[in-house]
Amino acid sequence: MITIDTFKRGFNNGLKTLIDLLKLMVPIYIGVQLLSLSGLLNIIADIFSPVMAVFGLPGETSLTLIVGIFTGIYGALGTLAAIELNAVQTTTIAIMVSISHNLIAETAVVKKLGVNGTASMALRLFFSLLFGFLYSRIFG
Repeated sequence: MITIDTFKRGFNNGLKTLIDLLKLMVPIYIGVQLLSLSGLLNIIADIFSPVMAVFGLPGETSLTLIVGIFTGIYGALGTLAAIELNAVQTTTIAIMVSISHNLIAETAVVKKLGVNGTASMALRLFFSLLFGFLYSRIFG
């Protein structure tokens, strides 16, 4: 039976989750803003622009992909908040990050299940790049 206590617990759990996510996303957002203000983001963007252009993305999104691979989806969202993208670009990077997010931790879990970790990581990276490329070519 749903009671007022159910809503209180749900609200408290939701608030705790929000705080946990903000602890990750806000520092990453601030870090990306600092990189942008210092000019380092432009240097990173220039280096990765040729590669990211294959996916119809600006060079800055390389940071989103790298952060997503190492920290997960919420870290990548923190970087995306600081970068201006159109709908196709946002969806392209979202597809790529959703496939290749948190590779290190999830590969460790997969290895414990008896699956080849290297193969799992390689497949996730391959399909992340493949589907990012295909989506950008179809809709970009």
